[in-house]
Amino acid sequence: MKKVVIASKNPVKINATEKAFEDVFTDGFEFEGISTDSLVSDQPLSDKETLQGATNRLKNVQHAEADYYVSIEGGIDLLDNNYEAFAWVVISDNNKISKAKTATFPLPLKISDLIKQGYELGEADDIVFNRSNSKQKNGAVGILTDNLINRTNYYKHAIILALIPFTNSKLY
Repeated sequence: MKKVVIASKNPVKINATEKAFEDVFTDGFEFEGISTDSLVSDQPLSDKETLQGATNRLKNVQHAEADYYVSIEGGIDLLDNNYEAFAWVVISDNNKISKAKTATFPLPLKISDLIKQGYELGEADDIVFNRSNSKQKNGAVGILTDNLINRTNYYKHAIILALIPFTNSKLY
């Protein structure tokens, strides 16, 4: 059985990885989440910083024995004085690295204002929507779409896109 290491213990990221790999491959996989540092801000505030965080997390788990390594880093970027949210996915099989980005979506002004005050997106979600630990659950995308798009599926599609070079290796 092949092994996939996810650079996080966040159940949403692990579940999204499991679902994506099950949809893409016919092989059986074992999945393990390993907590690791992104070596960037707790709340990445740009596309570049978010991608760097995902890349760093991936490098920090490649000491573990696995067939694939998956890293997902959520971030935000300022667009027209309001933040938008997204995530980067970086995957490696020790021979090649691939990456893909989720769709972006605008954050409410109240959340953007809290982020400008220094709060992380998950903390701002909790304050505005009177919740706790949103980032381990449905997150901003789930809350704002009334779970039409939950975080698992939001990440899953980007993971599938990042797997394209591995499933089409003759083209890459």
